[in-house]
Order: sequence, then structure tokens, then C-alpha cells
Amino acid sequence: MSPVISNLLLKSLGETLYMLGVSAFLAAIFGIPLGILLVVTEKNGVLSCPVLNKPLSFLVNMVRSIPFIILMVAIIPFTRLVAGTSIGTTAAIVPLTIAAIPYTARMVETSIREIPSGLIEAAESMGATPMQIIRKVMIPEALPAIIENITVVIVSLVGTSAMAGTIGGGGLGDLAIRYGYQRFQADVMIATIIVLIIMVQVIQFIGSRLSRQANKK
Repeated sequence: MSPVISNLLLKSLGETLYMLGVSAFLAAIFGIPLGILLVVTEKNGVLSCPVLNKPLSFLVNMVRSIPFIILMVAIIPFTRLVAGTSIGTTAAIVPLTIAAIPYTARMVETSIREIPSGLIEAAESMGATPMQIIRKVMIPEALPAIIENITVVIVSLVGTSAMAGTIGGGGLGDLAIRYGYQRFQADVMIATIIVLIIMVQVIQFIGSRLSRQANKK
């Protein structure tokens, strides 16, 4: 592999890490509270509010039902409004984040549902307020599962960030398409695949380690 391609590979890796880091962070910031809200506002939840729960659940399902490549194209005007452009690494973060937030919310919702109902009932019988139940029972008990599921979301984002390269999003996907596929440079395609595999392995290792540490606490 030539030095030029090696430099391009490093640059593309940096772009992918940038897209991945920002979109994963924003997905966690918005997706985790949304997932908690979906659980606590459902019927018989600690903050039961079906009027809020049903529209939120519908919105989450609606966004999740749109394939990412279609979502990227469909929200180009919104992406241009937020990022100032519809092409490039920063622009790709917008659809990545929008796609990841509902996915994260459902993952968090699943994690919280795994908590034994007896724990919540015991907290309620002791006079705990809904916010105390959320902060001191739900989140601590579900934290290991939340970390594991967030890891799944981040790994999924690796694939979708690579897909963003197909329509000018930059990163490793863009490198693989422009050089590995369009110019028939197999070494570039292989190098890109190897880097993506290593990224996923590292993310999974870190996520599993953090989950085990949270479980010990």
C-alpha cells in the first residue's frame, strides 16, 4: 500500500472516529432519558402518562422503520440547516444521531424492563417518590444492561457510519467505495475491513469491561 493510501486510511479513520464519537455521545444524551421516559410513562408505570407515552412510542417506531440510507437522503434539508451543508463528515453526524437516538431508547427500555418488578414495588411500598425510584432503583439496577446495549448501538453505528460514505459522508466507507470499489484496489478494501473489525473488537471489549465493573458495584 502506497504512502498516499496509508495517509488517506489514517485520515478516513479519524473521520469515522469523529462521526462515531459525536453521534454516540448525542445518542446517549438524548436516547437514555427517552428510553427511561418510555418505561415510566406507560400504563401502570411510576409516572403513568399514556397521553405522552403513545406519541413518543409511535415516533420512535417511525424513525426506526426508515432504512438509514433513505433517512440520510430524506432529511437533507434538515441536515443542511443544522450543519450548514449536506455533504461531509459533520453533515453525516446529523442522520447518524437521528437514527441512533430511537435505537438507543429502545435498548434502554429493554434494559429497564429486565429489572424485577418486586424491586420497584418494594421501593414504592417504602414511600419512595417516582424520581427516587428512577434514580436509585431503575438506573443503578439496569446500568450493566444499559452499558451492554449502548455498546451494541455503537457497534451498529460503525456500520452505519461506513454506509454514510456512499453519499459523501466521508470516513472509511467513503475510502472503501472510492478506492476499493470504484478503482478496484483490493488492498484498500481489505485494509478498510481490517480496521473496521479492529474497531468493533475494541468497542466490544471496552463495553463488556465497563458492564462487568458496573455489575460488581
